[in-house]
Amino acid sequence: MVQEKAYERRWAVLGVLCFSLLVIVLDNTILNVAIPTISNDLNPTTAQLQWMVDSYTLVFAGLLLTAGSLGDRFGRRGALQIGLVLFGIGSVLSALSNTPNELIAARAFMGIGGAFIMPATLSIITNIFPDEERARAIGIWAATAGVGVALGPIVGGALVADFYWGSIFLVNIPIVAVGLIAGLFLIPTSKDPSASKLDVPGALLSITSLTAILFAIIEGPPRGWTDPVVVASFVGGVMLLGAFIWWELKTETPMLNMQFFRNRRFTASTFAVAMSFFVLFGSTFLLTQYMQFVLGYSPLQAGTRLLPFAAVILVVAPLSPRIVQSIGTRVTVSAGLAIAGLAMLLMTGLDATSSYADIVWMLMLMALGQALVMAPATDAIMGSVPREKAGVGSAVNDTTRQVGGALGVAVIGSVMSLIYSPKIVDFFAGPGALVPDSAKIVAEDSIGGALQIAGSVPGAIGDQLAEVAKGAFVSGLHAGLLVAGAVGLVGAVVTYIVLPASHDESS
Repeated sequence: MVQEKAYERRWAVLGVLCFSLLVIVLDNTILNVAIPTISNDLNPTTAQLQWMVDSYTLVFAGLLLTAGSLGDRFGRRGALQIGLVLFGIGSVLSALSNTPNELIAARAFMGIGGAFIMPATLSIITNIFPDEERARAIGIWAATAGVGVALGPIVGGALVADFYWGSIFLVNIPIVAVGLIAGLFLIPTSKDPSASKLDVPGALLSITSLTAILFAIIEGPPRGWTDPVVVASFVGGVMLLGAFIWWELKTETPMLNMQFFRNRRFTASTFAVAMSFFVLFGSTFLLTQYMQFVLGYSPLQAGTRLLPFAAVILVVAPLSPRIVQSIGTRVTVSAGLAIAGLAMLLMTGLDATSSYADIVWMLMLMALGQALVMAPATDAIMGSVPREKAGVGSAVNDTTRQVGGALGVAVIGSVMSLIYSPKIVDFFAGPGALVPDSAKIVAEDSIGGALQIAGSVPGAIGDQLAEVAKGAFVSGLHAGLLVAGAVGLVGAVVTYIVLPASHDESS
């Protein structure tokens, strides 16, 4: 009877789940536009500013596998509602923060809630939709995630313009309230009926290994990839990950059944998701700076110019199951990665004088590629694991997204810096030699810093610094986009080779 009612209201449940997902996706991007205002009010260091963003990502990604497993074991609706409550509390604490460290801690607390919400949404979809409708439902879920990426800067920019910076967190509260109340009445309970005892060693190894690896990825660009802390964290994380795999293969009650990875459909789709988010997060990290610092858009203006990207995702992702029916998952996902990679290569033609008309069609092309990857690859992952393990399957998908995205920002950001910084150093060795050393360090670190210094330096030197900084950033942007394009194209080739043409060829 419960299952029949769940089936009857499945589309209403999907609406609640997508609404709940939106709060997480928005929070991934909404903070960036408020950073300048927060800097003025809380006076954080550069490192503290970085960790206001990264503390959420680190905790969120580190806990995903464990949270997904707990949802399978104790109930997915309960996991979702616990996550929403924790996320809401974290949002209020963030809005009320009076010091940088308080905000960092509150953001980390929000990450705990997010880790329970995201896998619960996808695993509930997998359990209430029949196989013939699952792909369409996941397409809508993926479209929501894609739209949220673009809406974050718009909502954040509008709120910061009219209210204080804490409003970017308080906006979460109505979403959390609706998700809690609607979920209580609409979402059915579901869990793994054959759940064994909790895999505590596996959970601890999962959390510590993912946290250490992500810490290294996050700290690599600012500290340097050869920094002892970064190297130790990365090596330690990889060793712990190896221990996690060994334990999961050895124990009779694994949190994550490593046999899933013997399924080529599961493994190749996981790889495709990682490559897709590497390209997406890495490129948008640079493109949003390009629009603001080089082309001169405000944060809100830059955000609104991402709406065509969101529109393409919103239209194409739900339609992608029909494309899969016509040409298959392998061709669809591989084509998506190739299109996204091609868009990156085309963007290397952008310069300091490019117009929005030069950019918008390439953004839409990138969105087309991403939409062709997100939903079909996610559906392939979820279709490759038993329904009773949907929470863990969803967590693998979500963890892959976060790690791929963080790696994209770190690697592509580092490539940009390798090109940008030497050009600024050369300027200070010549025309800008009289600029104070403390100002030089700020300008060499980022284009935002360089433009700030340029505005405080009187005369022609300030104008020259601004021009050199914009040119250096564009050169770095080109290099970063070349890397993103190469990753997309290589990912397309590997996915086409490894991903089976049909579900029957998965093993």
